[in-house]
This record gives sequence, C-alpha cells and structure tokens, in this order.
Amino acid sequence: MRLSRFAAVSSSLLLGAVLALTGAGAAQAAETAALDYVALGDSYSSGVGSGSYDSASGDCKRSTKAYPVLWKNANAPSSFAFTACSGARTGDVTANQLGPLSSATDLVSLTIGGNDAGFADVMTTCVLQSEATCISRVNQAKSYVDTTLPGKLDSVYTAIRNKAPAAHVVVLGYPRFYQLGGSCVAGLSENERSAINGASDYLNAAVAKRAADHGYTFSSVVPSFTGHEICSSSSWLHSVNWLNIGESYHPTAAGQSGGYLPTFRNAV
Repeated sequence: MRLSRFAAVSSSLLLGAVLALTGAGAAQAAETAALDYVALGDSYSSGVGSGSYDSASGDCKRSTKAYPVLWKNANAPSSFAFTACSGARTGDVTANQLGPLSSATDLVSLTIGGNDAGFADVMTTCVLQSEATCISRVNQAKSYVDTTLPGKLDSVYTAIRNKAPAAHVVVLGYPRFYQLGGSCVAGLSENERSAINGASDYLNAAVAKRAADHGYTFSSVVPSFTGHEICSSSSWLHSVNWLNIGESYHPTAAGQSGGYLPTFRNAV
C-alpha cells in the first residue's frame, strides 16, 4: 500500500528519533521531517482575543500568539501559510483562504462553522435580552446547525481536499464557554449559560460528523478548556468586554497556548 506524504513524513519523524538516540543521522532526520502547513479558519484560529496582532493582516487580526503560529515556531515546517481570518464563514474560507493549498501541502488546520451558525448574534441576544429570548435564539441556531450548516461544511471540506489531496486535515472545535454551578457574575442566568454550553456541544458534534465523513481528524478543545471556562477561577476565555467587543468570548493568549495548541499538537 502506498503511504500518503503525511504518513511518510510521520514515519521519518519516528526514524529521526531513533537515529538521534543512536547518535546518527540527526541532521538528515530534521531535514526529511519538514512539512508544508496551511492554517485556515475563523477568529479562533486567527487568534482574536490573544493580542499581538500582525498589522499586515488588517481586520483578519492574525495573532503571533495564535495556535498555528505557536505550532510553527515550535516545529519549523518547511513552509507556513496563515490565512485564517476574524469573522470568517464557510464561504469566506473557500473564496479567500485556499490559495496556499496545493498537492504539496502536508498539513491543514481550521476552525469554522461558528459564524455561520450565528454565534455572535446568539451571545449578543443572550447578554442584552431576556432569558426566554436567549433560549429561543439558541434553539434557532441549533436548527440552522441541523438543516443548513452540514452542506456548507461539506463545501469547505471538499474544496480543501480538491486542492490538497494528500494533506492531513485537522478540524478543531469550540470550547464550552461557562463553568456551571456556584456563583458567577457574568450577566447571564444559569439556564442561559447551560443553553449556550449545550449549543456549543451541538455545533461541535455537527462539525465532527462532517469532518469524519470527509476523512478528516476532528479534535475537541473541550477537555483542555475544562476548568478554564468563564466563571472559573482561571478563565482562558474573555467574557463580554464592552471596551473591545470583538474579543468577547474568544480565547486569551493562555487559551491559545494551553487549550488550542496542545489539542492541535496531539492531532498532528
């Protein structure tokens, strides 16, 4: 059976480790372990909320503290393209982000689907309106996830495979936003926080199903963010920030390095 390029590279990494332990061939192993990596997706991949934005990325707000850059810095791939963009929906990925993909691409990462499902509007509704209105808006988003989002995800995943047929594609999910139980001054009731967490799980399940159907690896960040949700004593997520509304409900720098980076690293 012919190995994919990524599988071959993975084998070379293992061989390199053996050679290094025996004191032979370390330089050659490092050279053959090079990867061509492309990072796609929305604000959770571009690094909104973590600061240190590249001014050249403009409104896309690509951060030097985002998990794709952290992984790149630690692993020195032979090439790295970072096209993830704040506010991106599925159609934005296919229209604007796939240029760097090619038959030589070994590794792709992305987060996508949250903006299509209306995440920002859900959070705005829940913060500003009644509990009943919040729950209704959450249910509306879940209906969209059932009826419309799968087809949009299929379009993105198919386009990636067409342009990068040999790539190992890692699709990352979204965290649960709130730690439940106890007292929490977050402007939302326990029922609202529970509904929002449930909607995140619902979205993650849909994204995971479509990714698996395309042969991609889905990795949940929920385990790594457990204990670091909003209302915890060590949150890795911004709560609502009226002075910088765009960073609300996004991972902090610690959320990128402690939540997304290890989840991605384990999937590679």
